[in-house]
Amino acid sequence: MPPRIDDVMKLCCELSANQQVKTAVKQSGKGAAAAGGLAFAGGLIGGPLGIAVGGAVGGLIGCWMTSGQFKALPQVIMELTPDQQRRLCEDIVTILGSITWTDVAQLTALVMGNATLQQQVTAALLSYIQKELQAEVHYVD
Repeated sequence: MPPRIDDVMKLCCELSANQQVKTAVKQSGKGAAAAGGLAFAGGLIGGPLGIAVGGAVGGLIGCWMTSGQFKALPQVIMELTPDQQRRLCEDIVTILGSITWTDVAQLTALVMGNATLQQQVTAALLSYIQKELQAEVHYVD
């Protein structure tokens, strides 16, 4: 992998680690469907109390179905295919414009030292992850 792409991937990892972002790739819908479906079925059978019981049981089943599916965003970034990393790098380099850097430390310092640039790069990263991987992004408290 060319150093430029490697530098941008490490920058993205650093940004997402600082913001403590986790993703749920293509799995949250299954959990939500289980919770909603059982709440609906419970409502048909038991009225308002059935909705509560069905929602609780469905929520537990949804939690079980999706356990282990949430990953830290840096892990997701490093698991991207070379082609996906190249496309993400192109998006980020477009935002960086004419900024030049010699190594990842300098690139990280340049971006982290500029709040606007940091927000733009983070927004592009999250947009790419949501669009390309159909992932949900969650901020960890």
